[in-house]
Amino acid sequence: MRKFNLRDHVARRLKSLDEAPREKPEPVVPDTPDQPPAETSSAYRLSWRTDVGRCRKNNQDAVILGQDFYGVADGMGGHLGGEIASSSLRDGLLEEIREKNPGEETLRAAVEKMNTVLWKQQLEDPALNGMGTTLTVLWPSPGKMILAQVGDSRAYLLRDGELRQMTSDHSLVADMVRRGVLTEEQAACHPMRNYITRAVGTEETLEVDVTQVERKKEDRWLLCSDGLYGSLPRDQLAEMLSRENPEEAANALLEAALEAGGRDNITLLILDDMDPVLPEKDPAPVTEDEEPAPDGASGQSDGGEADG
Repeated sequence: MRKFNLRDHVARRLKSLDEAPREKPEPVVPDTPDQPPAETSSAYRLSWRTDVGRCRKNNQDAVILGQDFYGVADGMGGHLGGEIASSSLRDGLLEEIREKNPGEETLRAAVEKMNTVLWKQQLEDPALNGMGTTLTVLWPSPGKMILAQVGDSRAYLLRDGELRQMTSDHSLVADMVRRGVLTEEQAACHPMRNYITRAVGTEETLEVDVTQVERKKEDRWLLCSDGLYGSLPRDQLAEMLSRENPEEAANALLEAALEAGGRDNITLLILDDMDPVLPEKDPAPVTEDEEPAPDGASGQSDGGEADG
C-alpha cells in the first residue's frame, strides 16, 4: 500500500481513525536505471528480488548493493517522488561509503548527509513535495554486522533455526503496539498501518537507528520492504527463509507475496554470512612482574615436571 509520512497532520488523522486513507492510482512512469551488480566477497551468499507487485504501476523500491554493503529502500511521494527518493538514496550512500572502513558513525553520517540532499531537493522542486524513503542497510565489519534503520522496512536474522526481527518499525501503529495500545494482530489491519513516523528526506534533520550485531557463521539475514512481510504470516516467512539455497528461498518468498495479492511493491534481499572475519586481537601487555618466556621455553615454573 501507499506510504504516508505523519509530519504535522498526525493530530487530525488520529481523530478519524475509522476513515482509511483513500488511495489514488499511481501514474505510469519510466523505469529507473538498472541496479549495478553487487561486488560481493566470497564470505557471503547473496540473493535479491524486487517486483512491482500486482496493484501498483511503478516500483518505488530500490535494492542497495555495493562492496560488502547491502540494503533496501522503499520510496514514497507523488509523481516520480518515491522512485527518485529511493534511487537517489541508493546511489548517494554507495558514493558516501566508497573506500571507507565500516563504522557506526561513518554510516550514520552518510545517511544524515543523504537526508539533507533529499530534503533540499524537494524544497527546490515543488513536484517532489512529500518525497521520502525508508532505509534498512547492513555493513559487515570484522566480527560485527552494522545495521542502520529508518522507517518500516525490516531486517530479520535467522540464526540456529530461530527467526528474529532485528529492527523496530518507525510507524504509528508500531508505536501504539510498543505502548500496549494495539496488539500485533490489530496493527496488521489498522487503517493507519502505512503511516510512518520517520523517513529519509522528509525532514531537515533525521534520527538514524544504528546498532551492531555479533556475527556468527551461517547467519542468514533478510532485508525487505513491507510489501513482503505485510503479505505473509511470520511462520510462513520463517519456513521459506529456512530453505537451504538462498535463490530458492528468495523465489519462494516473492511468489508467496504475489499469490497473497501483491498489493505493494515487493523487495527482499537474503544474505548468508559464510565466513565471519574476527577482529585482530592486540597482544597482551607484559607487566613488570611478568617477563616474556624466552624462545623455546615451555612456560613451566622452576622445579615443575611435565606429565609423563
